Amino acid sequence: MMQLALAFLLWSLARAFPLPSSTTTQPASFTGSDLHLATNYLTTFYQRPLKSGVQKRSTDPLTPELREMQSFFGLAVTGHLNPETLNLMRQPRCGVPDVAEYNLFPRNLRWPTANLTYRLMNYTPDLPQATVDLAMEEAFKVWADVTNLEFVQIESGVADIMISFGSLEHGDFFPFDGPSGILAHAFPPGQYIGGDAHFDEDETWTNTTTGYNIFAVAAHEFGHVLGLDHSRNPEALMYPVYSFSGSADFSLSEDDVQGIQALYGAKNPSVGCTPQTEPMRCEPGLPIDAVTDLRG
Repeated sequence: MMQLALAFLLWSLARAFPLPSSTTTQPASFTGSDLHLATNYLTTFYQRPLKSGVQKRSTDPLTPELREMQSFFGLAVTGHLNPETLNLMRQPRCGVPDVAEYNLFPRNLRWPTANLTYRLMNYTPDLPQATVDLAMEEAFKVWADVTNLEFVQIESGVADIMISFGSLEHGDFFPFDGPSGILAHAFPPGQYIGGDAHFDEDETWTNTTTGYNIFAVAAHEFGHVLGLDHSRNPEALMYPVYSFSGSADFSLSEDDVQGIQALYGAKNPSVGCTPQTEPMRCEPGLPIDAVTDLRG
């Protein structure tokens, strides 16, 4: 019965993901593992639960999700599985859905206070604890630099943001998938699990461009912790697919800045300014209408 069910599933998937036309110069062929990957990817990141709780019948059950995924990443929207789409599905990424609005949470969630605490429940053995602490501090600073948010690490008790490393099923009913694939996931502001960030311990965490850079992944996940969804802009930190150039001059894209400031406002230019400080250094978005020289 299990073999029959599996055969029926693969037949259904083949119908859901039609292959390119035979007139293509190099026709693609997809294995059962390819179809399984595509189904799991679309179900995890693009399938919205129906409000009625009943799944509508369709001869091509995941074609709408496939089209939505192709649209999100700027691919040709064909509704067919193709090598370009499959290749993107294989790339390591964040575990937060791209379109499901967190499934359980309403939109526009934000913390009611600008002063937030965070705590590391455990550490990865891949890096010294001091290195992980510094990476987390720098990842929070990315967001603090453009808002009035402040983040303070605590060593015990319940923090607003609880951070942990875990493998596979790690206690939140959203299991990791082993090496590569999903690197981490996080929950938007809220009580209990809200605001928490989880990192897959099966990854190789580094503070360089090898393996997966802990700072880069943490900065992305902390965007979710603060209430941001994924961005369609490949240059944005909140783009769901992992990338890290290793640049020492990391800065948020305009898309990221606009998103976080829509939730928490721009950084107050009076905070940290002195009479000798140029306004532009305190407020990156300050419009300049005129410039003059005073005393040279």
